[in-house]
Amino acid sequence: MKYKEARYYSVVDKEKHVVKCGLCPNECVIPEGSVGSCMVRKNVSGKLYSLNYGMLVCAGLDPIEKKPLYHFMPSTMTFSIATCGCNLHCRFCQNYEVSQSESVLGEYVSAEAVVEMAKEQGVKSISYTYTEPTIFFEYMIDVAKLAKKAGMKNIVVSNGYINPEPLRELVKYIDAANIDIKSVESGFYQKFCGVKSVDPVINTVKLLKSAGVHVEVTNLLIETLNTSDKQIRELCRIVASIDKEIPLHFSAFYPAYKMVEGFRRTESHVLRRAKEIAVSEGIKYVYLGNIGADEDTLCSVCGAVLVRRKGYDANVLYSFGKCKDCGKNVPFKG
Repeated sequence: MKYKEARYYSVVDKEKHVVKCGLCPNECVIPEGSVGSCMVRKNVSGKLYSLNYGMLVCAGLDPIEKKPLYHFMPSTMTFSIATCGCNLHCRFCQNYEVSQSESVLGEYVSAEAVVEMAKEQGVKSISYTYTEPTIFFEYMIDVAKLAKKAGMKNIVVSNGYINPEPLRELVKYIDAANIDIKSVESGFYQKFCGVKSVDPVINTVKLLKSAGVHVEVTNLLIETLNTSDKQIRELCRIVASIDKEIPLHFSAFYPAYKMVEGFRRTESHVLRRAKEIAVSEGIKYVYLGNIGADEDTLCSVCGAVLVRRKGYDANVLYSFGKCKDCGKNVPFKG
């Protein structure tokens, strides 16, 4: 498989063949023969190439609730794909074997083949997930264009660390996204994720929402690091300022990768306190992940259960887009 030339980069030194990647806020300056922070974008003779184009490490069916997306095409299956690499280096990554690999893993699958596989599975959506879709941007765009033509929806599960220009191109083809805001503090991102700031992530949520993309937000709660009332309240106020109807998912941390020794699973009471704060800040739909509780969607008017969930199983209880009990329009898309 030949490398694919990258979409967003500039030449900063033509004589020395030095380039600058413009895909994400890392904006790596890459000498000839070197790779960027994501380890999958390489300078070859003064041109930047995607090394992981079409090199899938994962391709298979998932419940859409696994993304997690609770308000988009509930109780459906989605065809999920991923390549290796990531533009963050989170010390608590659950998929570090592929996201942090120093070599390109996977087998080549064409964009056309991905869409055909999704068709064969009878699904109505394709999800770009598990690692960071931003770093297989060119491949994602190619698949997403074909998926759109085939009448399928496109879903991104992302850390949100992408520059505005490529994001504005991406939103033309994306229908739904779950964005992981890991903390409201840039210091957290610097210490535990290897990047400078949370600001680009928040800006991504704003841009997606303004472009009409369905957005949900996830926050992984790690005790003592991002679980103070002040931190959670600030996160909720940011989300509420964008749209109080954005579904907010608080998830429990499990020790992984470089954060095993000395760390423990997040207790359920920490998540429940986060939900109390979110509700007090006006967030209308708050869900708790990895603890098997508070997963149902309730009607905001009468409190009837619209979707009952247990794990990744979802039972849709509304009909014709309305609550069966009071007739209010339900808060779902797709």
